[in-house]
Amino acid sequence: MENRISSLREMKFEIKKLRKINKKIVFTNGCFDLLHIGHTGLLDFAKRLGDVLVVAINSDKSLGCLKSHKRPLVGEKDRAKILLSLKSVDYVVVFNEQTPKEVLSELQPDILVKGGDYKRSEIIGREFVKKVCLFPFIKNKSTTNLINLIVKRYTYE
Repeated sequence: MENRISSLREMKFEIKKLRKINKKIVFTNGCFDLLHIGHTGLLDFAKRLGDVLVVAINSDKSLGCLKSHKRPLVGEKDRAKILLSLKSVDYVVVFNEQTPKEVLSELQPDILVKGGDYKRSEIIGREFVKKVCLFPFIKNKSTTNLINLIVKRYTYE
């Protein structure tokens, strides 16, 4: 696949090809607005669990509804390109819904990876995968904390 930023339809087709050659598909999702060490740690962890890592990111519209009208700070096309610059990420899919449930039901990856701030029983889409793995949460490493730090440092009184 030439373009590693895929529509759901394209990614579904690509996964069929990958399964024919016995590749283990790992999936994670999130906003990935202002990439930080928590994100990169999760992505590296996820990649080690299989052969191909698919990252689904919230579209600008869904992220704005999910987080705040002030988000995203980085647009979906740029977030996708930044993620693909990491050696751990093989494909990026942008989704418009509030949750990745539809993406997971269509792709049915082997493994779903989420951050350790989630409880397994609350993870959306877990019924569509063979295994759920949690990456240990890194305390105080979040986009919200990063935004708050920037505002604090650059707000003049």
